[in-house]
Amino acid sequence: MKNEFLFNKNLAHDSGIKHVSGLAEYTDDISEPLDTLYGAIGWSKKAHAKIKKINLDKVKKSEGVVSVVTYSDIPGRNDVGPVFDGDPIFPKTKVEYFGQPLFAVAAKSVEQARKAVLKAKIYYHELKPIITINEALKKNNLLFKPRIIQKGNPTQKISKSKNKIKGNFTTGSQEHFYLEGQVALVIPREDDSFLVYSSTQHPSETQQILAKMLKKKSNSIDVLVRRIGGGFGGKETNFITSAICCLLSFKTKKPIKLRLDRDDDIIITGKRHDFFSDYEVGFDDHGRINGLKIKLASRCGMSPDLSLAINERALLHLDNAYFLKDIEVTNYLCKTNTASSTAFRGFGGNQGMMAIENILDNISRYLKKDPADVRKINFYGKKNRNVTHYGMKIKDNVINELFEDLKDKSNYKKRVNKIKQFNKINRFKKKGIAITPVKFGISFTTIHLNQAGALVHIYTDGSIHMNHGGIEMGQGTHTKIAQLVSNSLGVPYEKIKISATNTSKVPNTSASAASSTTDLNGAATLNAVSRIKSNLSNFIKKKYKIYSKIEPIYKSGNIYFGNRVFNFDQIIKEAYLNRISLSSSGFYSTPKINFNKKIFKGRPFYYFCYGAAVTEVTIDTLTGENVLERVDILQDAGNAINPALEHGQIEGGFVQGQGWLTMEEVIWGNDGKIKTFSPSTYKIPAVTDIPKIFNVEIYKKGLNVEKVVNKAKTTGEPPLMLAMSVFFAIKDAISSISNYKKIPDLDAPATAEKILLSIKKIKNII
Repeated sequence: MKNEFLFNKNLAHDSGIKHVSGLAEYTDDISEPLDTLYGAIGWSKKAHAKIKKINLDKVKKSEGVVSVVTYSDIPGRNDVGPVFDGDPIFPKTKVEYFGQPLFAVAAKSVEQARKAVLKAKIYYHELKPIITINEALKKNNLLFKPRIIQKGNPTQKISKSKNKIKGNFTTGSQEHFYLEGQVALVIPREDDSFLVYSSTQHPSETQQILAKMLKKKSNSIDVLVRRIGGGFGGKETNFITSAICCLLSFKTKKPIKLRLDRDDDIIITGKRHDFFSDYEVGFDDHGRINGLKIKLASRCGMSPDLSLAINERALLHLDNAYFLKDIEVTNYLCKTNTASSTAFRGFGGNQGMMAIENILDNISRYLKKDPADVRKINFYGKKNRNVTHYGMKIKDNVINELFEDLKDKSNYKKRVNKIKQFNKINRFKKKGIAITPVKFGISFTTIHLNQAGALVHIYTDGSIHMNHGGIEMGQGTHTKIAQLVSNSLGVPYEKIKISATNTSKVPNTSASAASSTTDLNGAATLNAVSRIKSNLSNFIKKKYKIYSKIEPIYKSGNIYFGNRVFNFDQIIKEAYLNRISLSSSGFYSTPKINFNKKIFKGRPFYYFCYGAAVTEVTIDTLTGENVLERVDILQDAGNAINPALEHGQIEGGFVQGQGWLTMEEVIWGNDGKIKTFSPSTYKIPAVTDIPKIFNVEIYKKGLNVEKVVNKAKTTGEPPLMLAMSVFFAIKDAISSISNYKKIPDLDAPATAEKILLSIKKIKNII
């Protein structure tokens, strides 16, 4: 029997071969009905303006055009906002960002549709746009009132501190740049219902949004997703593509495919929030923080979208791995005339963590100390140093041990000295090194989202069909959950069939996000399996007169009751013939979590993920280019279900974080036009950008103390934050130009241009 005992085994991704061979079917690959029409979106060329008139006469007469839709064609809710209103499908009187959809067409070919939208005549009364965070702050242009979070008396602690520094810091935006862009295929069916294939992380929300738009019940919309080619949060609430596609299908009564051109995708859709922080901190001679005050502001774009939750997570992760006894944070959600910023891997947590890491780095350079020592002295500890600024007691802390372990494995101290020697004798090339920790909370901070459903069938030949609410977007969640089922039933992995996520099978699902997909859906699936096993156990005990309370063991294709052995396939046949249910739904809700958002107190996370990374870089002081010489990562993945998949997530997350912090720069002009909307103007990491030496290890002593499936820990979002070490290694290299006497002025992303400007400032100072 093949592939037994699939706990903690390196099993290939269920679609791995299909991915590399091109056989994996994505939304754009689905066979289209013969009468399918193709959509295209006409969008605003102004960032802020009143709409005086839209003339679509030439659009309607354009070759191949069958139909045109505007706001007047929407029978129900003209909004795709997931939590708050503010995201109209098509605005009636006013545009609020460059790229905002205004109308759409359906034509007989993609080319005809895209040509047609260019023929629209739109007349605007232009208004002055607000683009930057600082502009919004000056004009008090906010989505919500500023929020103040306070613990202790930071003002008093700062004033009494021997050492004080002030400063500000910016982290930039980031384009999701998934391999598969925004795409949907909608097929009308009988009884005014619709089958929707969509590249989305949130099928249930898609279902609800479309139903509200068409003024129908949710049961008239079926959403199917087999896999998506990357999401990273960009497909969590971006319902505009599916909504417009479905509206065109509703009006024409024809199947419609809408696939955004890459440029249109980047222009129309939202990105990561960029953050600005202004801080004042007091600390002792060892670098231990006494008091901290921060103003934290984010560019949210033209509507709330998920900005409230994202900023909330930034506030919850502002501590990273550090005990902050006295802290005050004022949070500003800035409304700007840019596309609504949205979810992105890390969901605000990484922006908050970068703010505190920059402060600690500056403290260490002010004191002329090794940043690793200053970081360590501020770590969470035991007893009086294990409660967060939001009142959660940390019981699973391993950061101290993990951090020291990585320092030893990476030879951090020896390399620091070698790098200093290198920098003394090299004029134009400078090296830097940094080690940074990660503590990242796992759970949706919106409590009701911490739930999942599943459906499991066992057929009479012993094969198993599995369906759950999670989306497979490359992370291997289907593979890992199938491994859990295989282990629970003691059958080969090959006997399990994984089917597309389907709103008609598992309803009311949460988004595949918050790094909780496998935790939630894996537990729900095992719950369904346990119900079937209970049915089988009762049947076997009754038929074969087993009266002991011994629990059955499922192993090697058999079911063991003490000394009695029953073949799994045979028992399944017998159970069917005796009218025993071999199918069950399953459900799971995360226990223990509770959080009062009004007072910002409670337990928002079920557990924490810990990790650390050491990065060594070389910068060219003449060009500003940087090269990653070596990266060492130690990540706590608990009792990993599939270590190979976790390694892939750790490496991929790190490189994506590296891109965010070094090269992926989103630029808007003063007129609100986005300038970085194609691969020619927006750079993501390539093969040549990855570290020359890339050592990734799962922390062997890691174990989840909570009742999570397999005692595993997620590697969805946390590894992205490991890339903070890249940024601070670059900063270390710049500091070496002043013989480590000056603090470099550097914002993220640390592009070649920003590195050169920082070097120039350092040289001017010295």
